[in-house]
Amino acid sequence: MRWLVYITIGLLSACQGIPEQQVGVGAIDDVAEHALPQWQSPRERDHARLGQILDTRTGGQLTPAALVSELAKAPLVLLGEKHDNPDHHALQLWLLEALAARRTQGSVVLEMLTLDQQEAVTQTQKQTQAGALPSDLSAALNWHKGWDWQQYGDLVSHLIQQPYPLLASNLNRAELMEIYRNPPVLKGTASTAPQVTQDLSKQIREAHCNKLPEAQLPAMLAVQQQRDRSMAKVLLAAPQPSLLIAGAYHVRYDLGVPLHISDLHSDLADQQRVLIFAEADEDIKPDSADFIWYTPAVVEQDYCADL
Repeated sequence: MRWLVYITIGLLSACQGIPEQQVGVGAIDDVAEHALPQWQSPRERDHARLGQILDTRTGGQLTPAALVSELAKAPLVLLGEKHDNPDHHALQLWLLEALAARRTQGSVVLEMLTLDQQEAVTQTQKQTQAGALPSDLSAALNWHKGWDWQQYGDLVSHLIQQPYPLLASNLNRAELMEIYRNPPVLKGTASTAPQVTQDLSKQIREAHCNKLPEAQLPAMLAVQQQRDRSMAKVLLAAPQPSLLIAGAYHVRYDLGVPLHISDLHSDLADQQRVLIFAEADEDIKPDSADFIWYTPAVVEQDYCADL
């Protein structure tokens, strides 16, 4: 079953009449300078909640300006995406520009970069800020092929040119394999709660088409949670306000990085804000995020059909 171990490690390393909140005129003016991007994904263009931004705390809807106002106040912002949805990446770029008009960004942290890429990222950012943007940016960053550069190129090109640091947060394949072989004991109470273990195990089974042998599940759970722990550590150590971009499951309050923030730095737990970009036909648990922004959906693919 060694082939399945490598496949699963690969999947985990590359990896989801309402009152309107009032905002100040200044916030509206700031956001008005940054027009929302046009939709790109083909499905669910006529869905009733397309484009809606749900504030799960109140059940109300927010305008983009109101969302920016909310996020601009938070020292820790976590953005969850569906990796292959171009609308999510376009909205991330829009949001970064809108936030920059409201306050100075301290840092941005990416799941898509592993810790051993940080030196290349830092050097490339210094060269770019000196006016020498590499002709092949993905090569300069040692960008991993598992992350589609067509999806991330515009976002990363923007980030590499900013004055604040772009930070890697994920574990590399060698580290993941070592965790798989010798799962470390995860310290903390929030991230090790029985319900968290149960829900994450269910998600891992489904992500691997329910073909993962049960004997491998504890090791795969350790891999998933150590990746989240790594992202949390980088985010907490990063200059604030810091912003993490990762897959939707990684940023969920009930499953991912926020639990590790609670375990590592409990006094910051209530200062984080989670926004999940979700496809309009997705049902997202309200307690998994503060805000949900609904977008069109990409073409459905059955990744389990050929397994």
